[in-house]
Amino acid sequence: MLPISATWLFVLGVGIVLIMPGPTNTLLAAAGLRRGVQRAAWLTCAELSGYIVSITLWGSFLAHAGHSLSWLSKLVRIASCLYVAYLALRMWRTAMPFQSSPRATIGWRTLFIATLLNPKAVLFAGSIFPAAAFASWPAYLGAIGIFTTLLIPIGLLWTTFGAALGSGRLAWIHADTAQRFASIVLGTFSVSLAWSLFHQGML
Repeated sequence: MLPISATWLFVLGVGIVLIMPGPTNTLLAAAGLRRGVQRAAWLTCAELSGYIVSITLWGSFLAHAGHSLSWLSKLVRIASCLYVAYLALRMWRTAMPFQSSPRATIGWRTLFIATLLNPKAVLFAGSIFPAAAFASWPAYLGAIGIFTTLLIPIGLLWTTFGAALGSGRLAWIHADTAQRFASIVLGTFSVSLAWSLFHQGML
């Protein structure tokens, strides 16, 4: 079991990163736009599978490599912080290209591979998931359980968002405004990560 304070920080971090626009969320929205919520909702299972595999592999690697390479964990955390800052800046400058994304069919395999290779998985494994999650099965199962509980509704939210865009019900939403709001949230999270690293003596 994770301490209550650590659990709330974990929930907050996972929620913020999962809801931010990215490769997987763009595909989920595009699938919802083209196929509707009912036919695209099951793709969240592909997203979950991809994240679990990637996070588990990265987390296990970092946990074992950290014993002999003490600097590796610090490097990954700093890189994660910089990556989040980069996402915030890129999001501020560009709009989400849902309608202009490729017209190919978006299926389970596409979502799984895109999520497996999503840099967010490294961020989760190296900075957001507690180190205890990769040291004991109870902590791992607890963290994965919380992660799953957050991922499914957020994934469905993106699918529903895409379907609403396709139906014209969200014509009042401007992509640039939504993106800049998301950029501010993500930038704030990046600063909080940097502050955490500073207090841990990593910066």
